[in-house]
Amino acid sequence: MPPRMIFKKEDVINVTYKIVEKEGFEGINARRIAKELQSSVHPIFNHFKDMEELKKAVYEKIYNKYKEYILSGENKEKAYKEMRLSYIKFAKDYPEFFKIIFMQKTNLNAENFVMADAIGDNVIKAGQKLTGLSTEEQKKFHIKVWIFTHGIACLVATKTVEFSDEEINTVIENTVIEMVRGMSQ
Repeated sequence: MPPRMIFKKEDVINVTYKIVEKEGFEGINARRIAKELQSSVHPIFNHFKDMEELKKAVYEKIYNKYKEYILSGENKEKAYKEMRLSYIKFAKDYPEFFKIIFMQKTNLNAENFVMADAIGDNVIKAGQKLTGLSTEEQKKFHIKVWIFTHGIACLVATKTVEFSDEEINTVIENTVIEMVRGMSQ
């Protein structure tokens, strides 16, 4: 009899993460994960009480990947622009993950959605360095910028429209500059 493979919780999460990266959450079920692990479903339910608990663990890993992307632009000279470009790059590099985080029903209004975590605060602070607005004014301005940026990211994630990195960079920079100018008129 061959030796029994022992799978850690992280092994199950990583295999599920890889499936979700390609197919979204629709692509996962216990048998599919077990097949990828080359085992029975036992290791899955050894570590997770049900598939929802596993999905939550995978969502957390996905969200950490997103945070890594966004925060990579935080300390750059043009942080506000870089963080928006990172948002779109995440949509381009991980379309299924982007859809899971940003293209699901939430019942939140735009401000609550944008400000749902500490990343929103970081983006607002970066924007204030560009615009000089108060925190409340910057939140209102950023919601408009986010709606525009999110639109591009959705087009990229769904492959509805093809954009080169240069086209994205140009349209983001020019549009935000025009929006800032429009505020002073």
